[in-house]
Amino acid sequence: QVRLVESGGGLVQAGGSLRLSCAASGRSFSRSTMAWFRQPPGKDREFVAAITWMGDSHYHNSLKGRFTISRDNAKNTVALQMNSLKLEDTGVYFCAADPGGSRPKGYDFWGQGTQGTVSS
Repeated sequence: QVRLVESGGGLVQAGGSLRLSCAASGRSFSRSTMAWFRQPPGKDREFVAAITWMGDSHYHNSLKGRFTISRDNAKNTVALQMNSLKLEDTGVYFCAADPGGSRPKGYDFWGQGTQGTVSS
């Protein structure tokens, strides 16, 4: 059974940082694109960042310079480092895998999500 499990969410003050991790099991995603999406309260799920199996990364334009996606193919994990957090970064953050793109429908595998809350 394929599972994606996110961790690292929590409560942080504006300007602070959070590091999210996603551990995949059940199969290797070393040749797959992996991504992070988020869902702010009352809004649709939105693209945050994606990274190909070769390490090429893509970000939502508004997040470039603050967020960094990385992966460890040997450990079957993907991470999201979030710096200079703003109130509008609050939401549930989801890990996704296979096949790729910036739309939720482009991914077959999803984690259950982890809550990230930024306070003033």
